[in-house]
Amino acid sequence: MSQLRATKPALFVCTAVCIFIFIYLRNLTPEEAEEEPTHPAVVECGFYPDELCSALFEGKEAAPQIAKFCRNPHGSEILAHLHRPGNCSRISQELHFITRPLSAEEASFSLAYIVTIHKELAMFVQLLRAVYVPQNVYCIHVDEKAPKKYKTAVQSLVNCFENIFISSKREKMAYTGFRRLQADINCMRDLVHSKFQWNYVINLCGQDFPIKTNKEIIHYIRSKWKDKNITPGVIQSPSIKSKTSQSHLEFSPEGDIYVSPNAGFKVEPPHNLTIYFGSAYYVLTRKFVEFVLTDIRAKDMLQWSQDIHGPERHYWVTLNRLKGHYAQDTCVYGPGDLPWIIQSPSLFANQFDSTEPLVVSCLERWHRLRVLGQAEGPVEAHWHFQRESHFNTELNR
Repeated sequence: MSQLRATKPALFVCTAVCIFIFIYLRNLTPEEAEEEPTHPAVVECGFYPDELCSALFEGKEAAPQIAKFCRNPHGSEILAHLHRPGNCSRISQELHFITRPLSAEEASFSLAYIVTIHKELAMFVQLLRAVYVPQNVYCIHVDEKAPKKYKTAVQSLVNCFENIFISSKREKMAYTGFRRLQADINCMRDLVHSKFQWNYVINLCGQDFPIKTNKEIIHYIRSKWKDKNITPGVIQSPSIKSKTSQSHLEFSPEGDIYVSPNAGFKVEPPHNLTIYFGSAYYVLTRKFVEFVLTDIRAKDMLQWSQDIHGPERHYWVTLNRLKGHYAQDTCVYGPGDLPWIIQSPSLFANQFDSTEPLVVSCLERWHRLRVLGQAEGPVEAHWHFQRESHFNTELNR
């Protein structure tokens, strides 16, 4: 903890307490080590997350160890705001939503977002307020299997924003199943028929988080991908061909949805399409979305994809190729990953989990400072996460 920067006299007290707790826990006997960590460490981290976040971003050696005692600094606060009765003005202010375009360039270039969610309500709110600006439009797909209380909370939040809506048709989602792809199609149809005009659509899940600002995302699209789609992928290798050559049917025991492997061999892809393998994530032009919803090849490919494994990793990249190596496991980021995450050229990072809440809390504070630092007009006080920041602003240069 001695490596963390102290910027106020009060923080010296916090630092001393954390040092004592840290040294004490490091020297517990085996019997004592089984006891739960003492609460003061969590409380102190909750009061002063900025200093610890700065140390994590800078790669300070002691920071990840201290972060182990900071398990849930902000999630409960977010949920309290959601569940407390009040008007929409209060909700948007207390949850720090940005309510005006931050530049003329951003105001004239609207993006659409598709966000699929099924758990971790607080993390969804953190993602939504990070990507939210009033000139964009957002379609939220809530898993039909999600608890009623979860759906109600999401609906209450969405009702406060004209440009956020829940998809008109909800699916019961299954990992690697067809309904994950169908959920995106449902939102695309809603977005195309909405009153909002948008240029590109980006899809996310509730465990994603942006590492670029809205302005930076627009610059990236305009400079490198003007009128083009971003669908990374390669021709599928023989090692993964079974995912599309054999049928994988969904079934529903006791209400859950599962994908059963190797139910039989499939017919060849329609229209003699070459199947590609890539990312489930994309940035697509509005024109391409309209093609997906109307072209016979896209419709036939969607029908053919209903019983393949992970169709969302084949569908978009295959259609975008009309004219390797891969990792099956998913990495869940921890505090030690923060230094390289913020240096990444990627637009978004996946995947985050509620077991590491400090990671998202640090990222959103870093991200919000970048967003507000790029604003070309006045900034509202409630757009900041705290009145006085102890965050190392050098990280945002």
